[in-house]
Amino acid sequence: MSRDNNKHTVTIKNELKRRSLARLSALTATALSVVLPKAFAQNKPASSLRIGFQKYGTLTLLKGTGALEKRLAPLGVEVRWTEFPAGPQLLEGLNVGSIDFGTTGEAPPIFAQAAGADLLYVGNEPPAPTAEAIIVPKNSILKTAADLKGKKIVLNKGSNVHYLLVKVLEKAGLNYKDVEVVFLPPADARAAFERGSVDAWAIWDPFLAAAEKQLGARVLVDGKGAVSNHQFYLAARSYAQKHADILRITLEELAKVDEWGAKNLKEVTTILAAQIGLDNSIVELSTTRFGFGVKPLTEQVIKEQQSIADTFAELKLIPRRINIRDAVLSIKS
Repeated sequence: MSRDNNKHTVTIKNELKRRSLARLSALTATALSVVLPKAFAQNKPASSLRIGFQKYGTLTLLKGTGALEKRLAPLGVEVRWTEFPAGPQLLEGLNVGSIDFGTTGEAPPIFAQAAGADLLYVGNEPPAPTAEAIIVPKNSILKTAADLKGKKIVLNKGSNVHYLLVKVLEKAGLNYKDVEVVFLPPADARAAFERGSVDAWAIWDPFLAAAEKQLGARVLVDGKGAVSNHQFYLAARSYAQKHADILRITLEELAKVDEWGAKNLKEVTTILAAQIGLDNSIVELSTTRFGFGVKPLTEQVIKEQQSIADTFAELKLIPRRINIRDAVLSIKS
């Protein structure tokens, strides 16, 4: 990271220190005790926390500050970061044991749970429906979601935008089978979009903002009024059971950086731009659509997540019906 970006990192740390840490820690501990109940209080020593992150979001911001490393160092816990191109790949890493903790959108944990992954939801960020969209080239003749009928749409299979497409088509009076879906990860999807091999691209920030700024892509429809677009924090069940204290600390640090970030978008832009290698103008656009504020899952969020799972089961996108609550720590614990 450059000297200027290091200065911004120090600014974040100092700002956080000046806040009333006693108040914040008390509030965070109360909230997150719901997520990580006393049933998980018997912890075994951990030498590391392996975090999977994507090219954006609060985890990336936390990585840029170094605050989690500083908090866990006295416990002898090393933080290891692994970047993934999208949520499905991240959760596959969680499933095979290469990471312990990570964040994805709504759809990936549903696909992972249906495939047998032993994961746990441990928190979520507020809705951010405009942070994902279906976009078209700037000179496209497509004007509304109804115009997607018979068109070729590229997206990352099992990602949040998979559900976005389903709901957008539903609102437009179309069925999922009325369009041709092409499955590609973001980098390959962008290449196909630029070549004109597809008519539209369902994508999320910061890839969305990059396409708008760099390609002049036009938003055909975003998630507003169709989806919530929550970001979820997930852990391997075995790690959560053995190291609840480490996860609790991690969520506390996420809550701190979230609180700071919501009030300091310019600094957030600078930190994220350095972390993900995108121009400030792109990151600045995407941060305006960001959801700050990690919290435990509520009954409403669980209900929404179950609705997504049921929809995917009906469409045969997942092999079996699942119960989301099986992967959520009891809110009564």
